[in-house]
Amino acid sequence: MSSSTAESGPSTNAAHLMTSAVVFTIPVLKLAWTLGGGDAARDALLAMGPANWLDVVIGMFFAEPVLAFVLAAVACHFTYAYQAAHGGAARHRDRAPAATAAAAAILPAAAGIVVGAFNGLGWGLATGVLGYAMRLGVVTEYRTGGRSAETGHRTGRPATTLPTRAAAAIRIVAVVLATTVLPVLAVSAALNGRSWTSVLHCDVNTGSGPQRARVVELDRSAPGVVGWDVPAHEVVSGTNCAVDPDDVIRPPWWRG
Repeated sequence: MSSSTAESGPSTNAAHLMTSAVVFTIPVLKLAWTLGGGDAARDALLAMGPANWLDVVIGMFFAEPVLAFVLAAVACHFTYAYQAAHGGAARHRDRAPAATAAAAAILPAAAGIVVGAFNGLGWGLATGVLGYAMRLGVVTEYRTGGRSAETGHRTGRPATTLPTRAAAAIRIVAVVLATTVLPVLAVSAALNGRSWTSVLHCDVNTGSGPQRARVVELDRSAPGVVGWDVPAHEVVSGTNCAVDPDDVIRPPWWRG
């Protein structure tokens, strides 16, 4: 089967597009809002360098348990659905159900471990269970004839049994999570005014002598850090830093 013949439908394509947009654009919004404007975001990004850009993504998505939970579940579902629609289901149609179920558990287990490492055992277990259930929904659609293994299209066969109804419900939940819940959570996290990384109190010198300042860490470079001076609104080098437990940089957008 050629990949061009596989199609998941408009709602699934929209979910794919929305998930990609969230991953790539929301961290930019986070940086701009938290530091206070386009110039600040540009200066901070240049100071961070491309190698540290991933820190924004990691810090943002794994400091927000609900956001990480939803993103991981959506990723588990749509990566599996995409692979199945583009030849995976046809290649493995003769595989034993137990083997298929075991293979489907690999990514949800990995996602659960990652989310759990950042946010605790409960969130990790919930992520793994939901991600696995999402993948089993895709397996059920193909095993029961709800989708064609040859084309990836829905066959139009009505959902009359408990497994087929469950698979249909899972598909709807996945689309709603990807197109509505995920973007709302992501925008809320981007505009909540909290730092995505460590907030420090450091000695800085901007030309008027050493002084103590509150700094958002952008990069570590011995003997100190490169950071964003919150009161001075500029990139600075800091030394003798101590962690500030308060990670709020500015009020959230809905209170501003």
